Amino acid sequence: MKAKHGFVCVIAVTLLILGGPRVVSAQTCNPLQLSSCASAIMSSTPPSTLCCSKIKEQEPCLCQYMKNPSLKRFISSPNAKKVAAICGTLFPSC
Repeated sequence: MKAKHGFVCVIAVTLLILGGPRVVSAQTCNPLQLSSCASAIMSSTPPSTLCCSKIKEQEPCLCQYMKNPSLKRFISSPNAKKVAAICGTLFPSC
């Protein structure tokens, strides 16, 4: 049952990321870029190298993502903060 619940959570995060806003600026903010971090955020799996590089790329966008009600609960979750810390990314206080 836990595996099924975890799979559903990963799918839900992916769908939320896919449906998130895309803003073009000096930094391209695209929450889909963080999909490689979904398993680390949803479980105690360590973040991959790809996840860490994407978090660093998207760091300037994290406050913008937290303004989106669909993304906020994942971006501001304790696991997301742990993943950011492991990756050496400062988590913004927005």
